[in-house]
Amino acid sequence: MTAYRSRFARLLADRGGNFAATTAILLPVLLGVAGVAIDYLRMTQEHTRVQNAADSAALAAATALAEKAFTEEQARLLALSFLRGQMAGSGSTGDDAAKNDDPNAPFSAAPTILINETPIAGNGKKFTVSVEAHYKVALTGFTRVLGVNDPEIVAYSKTASQTATMNALSMYLVLDKSGSMAWITDTKDGTTSSCPNYTASNWSKYPNLKASSPCYVSKITALKTAVTTLAAQLVTADPKSEYSRLGAVSYNMSAQTPSPLDWGTTKATTYVNALVAEGGTASTDAMQKAYSSLTDSKETKAHTDKTGLTPQKFIVFMTDGDNNNTYDDTQTLAICDKARADKITIYTVAFMAPSRGQNLLKTCAGTTANYFAADSMAQLVDAFKTIGKKAADRTTRLTN
Repeated sequence: MTAYRSRFARLLADRGGNFAATTAILLPVLLGVAGVAIDYLRMTQEHTRVQNAADSAALAAATALAEKAFTEEQARLLALSFLRGQMAGSGSTGDDAAKNDDPNAPFSAAPTILINETPIAGNGKKFTVSVEAHYKVALTGFTRVLGVNDPEIVAYSKTASQTATMNALSMYLVLDKSGSMAWITDTKDGTTSSCPNYTASNWSKYPNLKASSPCYVSKITALKTAVTTLAAQLVTADPKSEYSRLGAVSYNMSAQTPSPLDWGTTKATTYVNALVAEGGTASTDAMQKAYSSLTDSKETKAHTDKTGLTPQKFIVFMTDGDNNNTYDDTQTLAICDKARADKITIYTVAFMAPSRGQNLLKTCAGTTANYFAADSMAQLVDAFKTIGKKAADRTTRLTN
């Protein structure tokens, strides 16, 4: 017994082979820890990839519903296509499941794509698209040593879109029809070979100026084209004339009989197309007519009774010259100030106008964004087209 005890004591005291034994015991743990670190990085990368795919799918479907009039079924198929397209061939786990017969591949379950449609004011629609995708990440064998199962990533995205809608609006055109509007622009008239080409230098011969060639488009004709272009923007936005009302008043030394505010654009454009350039320039009474018409309570009521919408209100003030009296500048600006205070947006267009006329319109607009300087027929038409687009405010709104 003494010999056995001695041998056992020596065995306990012997440190040989300790490293090998310790390594054998700890190796599975060390491999598991290394596997966890590797797989955690992979899971983070995969989560980003799946989330990006879900975001792209939701946004694509919402955009197609709002801008391309997709049906809900078409939008779902598009979203699913985006999901699979974004995932194809770019994953760190390898999407080999797609090569099998799994209809949900590369996802662990069928993606959920929900679409909700609600009506909004202005005859528009709002779409809400929700996408949920489940994706299983295959772990390395190192992590499985610790008994961890393959985790499932869940990505969720929600996007809203809105079809283009027509805001209710009332717009009054205040247009210069003074004698200088009979003068020529720089644009040739392709409809006739010759005509009286009036300018500042030969205006004294009106109406007896001899015809000359080529014939140039007059400023009053250019204005008629520009107003037609503006009206076309409103018609495009409001083809049934349910949301827009347009009026017009012309002026020379006094305000002419106006075309009162009415649904659609027909009456106002007919009025403008009949204008004849003559007389001097005094803008006060015409601006007052536009302001009074827009602020009349009956104008807002016309909209609320028909659509329930409160209209945005606009004045489009155009001149090609100076008021004959500076008094009219002062009075016109006072009306402009009142209109802006009453939340009426004023767009002004200086058409080949001298500096005093330009300064009047710049100040009246209140902001450079609402002032347009047109030195040619093309610029005039473009200015009125831009004003029409801004006023109609047809926008598609997307929020991710």
